[in-house]
Amino acid sequence: MGKIATATFSAGGKDYSFNAYTTDTDFNEVSAVYIFTERTVKDGKGSHRYLYIGETEALGSRIANHEKWECVDDKGCNCVCVHQVKEKAAREALEKIFLKEKNPPCND
Repeated sequence: MGKIATATFSAGGKDYSFNAYTTDTDFNEVSAVYIFTERTVKDGKGSHRYLYIGETEALGSRIANHEKWECVDDKGCNCVCVHQVKEKAAREALEKIFLKEKNPPCND
């Protein structure tokens, strides 16, 4: 299906814009921080429950072959949120901030 919305997620005192996609999206090989979420919409406003947070330099391959699909699927995953970040150190730092603050259930 593809992109369904843009979401703003906060971590480390800053706001980050993520593109929200359906789970059946075929992603390009971009470098990004990504979050598997359960997205709900009420009164036209979307909200997200964080299920798994990761980073990669090749999003398409990573999402297509992700080892956590079973865990996130069991918890209601219906959305993949993507924030493109080219530099590896910046991706890793952002992932670490989100993990520390959000503590998603499938990051073990």
